[in-house]
Amino acid sequence: MEAILLEYAWVLVVLIVLEGLLAADNAVVMAVMVKHLPREQQKKALFYGLLGAFVFRFAALFLITLLVGIWQIQAIGAAYLLFISIKHIYDSKFKKTEEIDEDELSDEPQKGKGFWATVVKVELADIAFAIDSMLAAVAIAVTLPTISDMHIGGINIGQFSVMFLGGIIGLVLMRFAAQWFVKVLNEYPGLETAAFLIVGWVGIKLAILTLAHDGVGILPHDFPHSTPWKIIFWGVLLAIALGGYFSSVIKKKKGQSEQSL
Repeated sequence: MEAILLEYAWVLVVLIVLEGLLAADNAVVMAVMVKHLPREQQKKALFYGLLGAFVFRFAALFLITLLVGIWQIQAIGAAYLLFISIKHIYDSKFKKTEEIDEDELSDEPQKGKGFWATVVKVELADIAFAIDSMLAAVAIAVTLPTISDMHIGGINIGQFSVMFLGGIIGLVLMRFAAQWFVKVLNEYPGLETAAFLIVGWVGIKLAILTLAHDGVGILPHDFPHSTPWKIIFWGVLLAIALGGYFSSVIKKKKGQSEQSL
């Protein structure tokens, strides 16, 4: 029995690390989505987003066999993330200041950018992210030995408990990581373009998952989880983050120097 408990503990640690890694890029997306809100509302939006994600992921454990076939959710998530990334970069680089609508300059929340609209967007983004992480958790947890005859949603209660704990801890990590990213973006506004590039890159990640889905079959099923793709994904993400950080620091120091003159 002790050996089984150790195996369960080890798999739980693996799932927490996995969720932590997945939370890193997801958290950047969450931070970007809530950044336009007043600072006192940013934490609330992330909290409500976490609450909704908790409910969804708990339900997803029961419905995982059905969710496996719904590749359209990830496709919509990919399209949305790519859209907001391209739109922000286009607006910031090519849209002239004098062409900005007066409504955008007012203190009133823009359409689709209010508090609850933002919470809904955070929820929808998490649903797109959740499917991949839940499938990875299932693939790891089902290798564990069963500890009783009780099943929940077609999964042994022991395996279900490990997946549930790993997922919830991952959500908490994502929430605090997103809060930290919000602070960084507020401190270094120049990072915002890099953050939106990362959002677009995460959108490509979801697009790759969609193309490799059994229901689409354009890419090999195992490609999104292969070592070459993981190296490419994390390498590009790190390069964008570091490039944006150093560029932002240089701009900030330049601005401080000009102000001191």
